[in-house]
Amino acid sequence: MKALLVAVNAKYIHSNLAVYSLAKYAGRFSENMELLEYTINQQSDSVVRDIYTRKPDVLFFSCYVWNIEYVRDVARELHKLLPKVPIWFGGPEVSYDGERIFNENPYLSGVMTGEGEETFFALMDYYVNGGALLDIPGIFYRCEGKICAAPPRIPKSMDEIPFVYDDLEKFHNRIIYYESSRGCPFRCSYCMSSIDKTVRFRSISRVLSEIQFFLDNRVPQVKFIDRTFNIQKERTLTILKYLAEHDNGVTNFHFEVAADLITKEETAVMRELRPGCVQLEIGVQSTNCETLAEIDRSMDFNKVRDIVRELKQKNNIHIHLDLIAGLPYETLDSFIRSFQDVYALRPHELQLGFLKILKGAKMYEKAEEYGIVYGDKAPYEVLCTRWLSFDDIIRLKDVEELLEVYYNSGLFVYTLNVLEQYFESAFAMYDSMAQYYRIHRLAGISHSRISRYEILKDFIEESVPDSAQLKQVLLFDLYLRENLKTRPDFSLKHPEYKAMTAALYRKYAPAFTGQFHIEPFHIDICYFMETGKLREKNCFILFDYSRRHPVLKQAHFTEIWEDL
Repeated sequence: MKALLVAVNAKYIHSNLAVYSLAKYAGRFSENMELLEYTINQQSDSVVRDIYTRKPDVLFFSCYVWNIEYVRDVARELHKLLPKVPIWFGGPEVSYDGERIFNENPYLSGVMTGEGEETFFALMDYYVNGGALLDIPGIFYRCEGKICAAPPRIPKSMDEIPFVYDDLEKFHNRIIYYESSRGCPFRCSYCMSSIDKTVRFRSISRVLSEIQFFLDNRVPQVKFIDRTFNIQKERTLTILKYLAEHDNGVTNFHFEVAADLITKEETAVMRELRPGCVQLEIGVQSTNCETLAEIDRSMDFNKVRDIVRELKQKNNIHIHLDLIAGLPYETLDSFIRSFQDVYALRPHELQLGFLKILKGAKMYEKAEEYGIVYGDKAPYEVLCTRWLSFDDIIRLKDVEELLEVYYNSGLFVYTLNVLEQYFESAFAMYDSMAQYYRIHRLAGISHSRISRYEILKDFIEESVPDSAQLKQVLLFDLYLRENLKTRPDFSLKHPEYKAMTAALYRKYAPAFTGQFHIEPFHIDICYFMETGKLREKNCFILFDYSRRHPVLKQAHFTEIWEDL
């Protein structure tokens, strides 16, 4: 008997921790199973061919909101080719509405619900050694033409969940996902994690041992997938101190945290960490108190603001903040206020997401009451609500695209800070940029990175009365991140500068083994960095690309000026 355990990831660099955990837990049947990973960017017919040629006796698919349509297409075609092969779905997208899943996918033999390790082990034992499906908790299955539901499975101790990374070779150039707890103490109505009302922790001794394994192997990045990493203060502080004491200078750890729960002790430890050792993802979602109360979300934004500002002071921790558009009682005006509140914190990344109506979440049950209209197909994204029209959604989508390109890329940090001063607000700036993109038919096109600079330069010329100095800031932003072979059109062009730059290159080249660049400017860069204000000054800036900031990714720069 041969079982195939199939994962379809969003990108190649991702890995599916769930299927590796299932396979490891059912390791006794390793000779009877094979784990396969694909991506949604692959042609589905090629995936069908590959699975078919492996001649499986049973198929298991891992299902999420972002891959379910793809998985359905692949499974449906495989059923045509292999009609006698049982097909099982598992994962959060199919765990909470088994009857609907069966009705929509008549080729299915069964659905694994909830936590899967022990259930998958039992199913492998069933297919290898025989027995009865009715004896297996945690499944829906077909029985004499009917849909039968087994009792739910009792969750296991986290220490019984296997560590899957003994062999890191298969995860080369891929993100490592790690789970030290399951469940969430919060009840956010839009989130699937609120369904699991118990929080279970892996023992701290095991967590530290496994963290050390990652450190010893110099893994580039480890993403903790715990819903709220910092819900136990002593545990959180123990892990952070361990990272501080055992840092290998390479590995980055990603945590999703509730910022208003971060303690002074935790902040003190994090402020002393190596730049790039830790990054934090913080879900703000909204700063509208009425909205937060309606979605059962408890958050003190004033404390969030204070914590984020304090953690940002040393620029050693990458801060990612989230907002969700389309929540109850959130009008366009109130969402713009939420945007402004969060944007003012200047996180390194600000994700403007849109509400998704997930089966099993409380929001799904109340969608009609809120007048929420959403897509029939995954990811079931909001189209409009009682408070937000589809026109509003379109407008926010356009802003989201420009926010991603210009803000979250980190390529235009100083230009955007100055440019914002010419608009009523940061939102108004991105809204105006979106209109510019529409008018000039630039939207929906995959522009090169240098084209993004050129487009922003054109937008500046149209929006700013005297744009010469701001274009110099744009040039500074460009060279902080890009070591170009060809200077852009908006750089300073003067025969004298060419000769002076060449002389400076001859002088400084012997001191550099890595790549560097020297560029003339007409603004006082050092004064600008200290004050945020612009004033004229002729100078040269040397950009050292061998010394990039671990968090900001910017080249180290030095002002040089000498009589030549």
